[in-house]
Amino acid sequence: MLKKGQAHLITNPSNIRYLSNFTGSNGFILRTKSSSYLFTDFRYIERAKASIPSEIKIIDTTKMWKNEKELKENWQKILKKHKIERLGIEENHLTIARFKNFRRINRGLVVKFFNMLNEIEKIREIKNKQEITLITKSQRINEKVFAELKKHIEPSVTELELAWKIQELAHKHGADGLSFDPIIAFGSHSAIPHHLSSKTRLKKGDLILVDMGMKYQGYCSDMTRIIFTAPPTPKQKEIYELVLKAQKQAISKIKAGITGAQADTYARKIIEDAGYGEQYGHAGGHGVGLDIHEIPSLSDKYQENLKASSVITVEPGIYLPGEFGIRIEDMILVQKSGNKNLTLSPSKIPHFPLK
Repeated sequence: MLKKGQAHLITNPSNIRYLSNFTGSNGFILRTKSSSYLFTDFRYIERAKASIPSEIKIIDTTKMWKNEKELKENWQKILKKHKIERLGIEENHLTIARFKNFRRINRGLVVKFFNMLNEIEKIREIKNKQEITLITKSQRINEKVFAELKKHIEPSVTELELAWKIQELAHKHGADGLSFDPIIAFGSHSAIPHHLSSKTRLKKGDLILVDMGMKYQGYCSDMTRIIFTAPPTPKQKEIYELVLKAQKQAISKIKAGITGAQADTYARKIIEDAGYGEQYGHAGGHGVGLDIHEIPSLSDKYQENLKASSVITVEPGIYLPGEFGIRIEDMILVQKSGNKNLTLSPSKIPHFPLK
């Protein structure tokens, strides 16, 4: 919440979109207690007029960046009008070079910068009905793509070929694009949590880790599934069922009011008690929305309470270098008395033998 004499300088594109619906690649918002201003150039003026709320004033910076004196005069005129003494910046997004530009056009004013870390992200954390609908739609597309992707699993297909197929199917099923580059990991590559898909060819008996997400009207989805190309070995079955048990335990207990650290322990304790704690080295989940990774986080470092109407992933995993890795990931909607699983794709041990 802005106080008298404060303003926020918004440079994170996702925050700009959230506050204004503006999606151009060049622009920033100055947000005061009573007014908001979108600064952008000639390329995006008409687009901004057609998409942003009428109460946000558009400032054309096309000539201003060529004439810093004019930019400084216009910028300082707005700050003086609103009697701004403290200007919040997004330190985790604003580059040093860009910060120097803003500091330069502030010269002559008694304005102190402060870090408004996660100020807008905390507002974005709680999703409204429309956002939940869009995230759910994104996940339904994700599931359609995954179901069709399995039809393209055949001997000698490469990880990269399946990754490209996801891109193609995303377009076919109505996605704007992908939430992130898909992770396709065959065999021992699945033991690398964020494996970079390669030209490795699939062999019969390889298990396949698929981590993928879609974007729909700007909102992301995220899901990880394991595909077996032959009946799992006893060890693979043991690890898979352990990870699935840990995930189900966490999902059964997560609700609004518990901390992200508590939520993380529900799955982690099961894996640690089974002797695989050292093989589970990442956080247990993360927020999802306009960005694929948002607050909150399911980790021992996140002591904030989970909020009702936030959307998070639950994704425990066990990774055995040189052998295989198992990760199972669903998206859930946190509610006051529990949660709703937004992921419908089955997570029981799947078996799709190669021909």
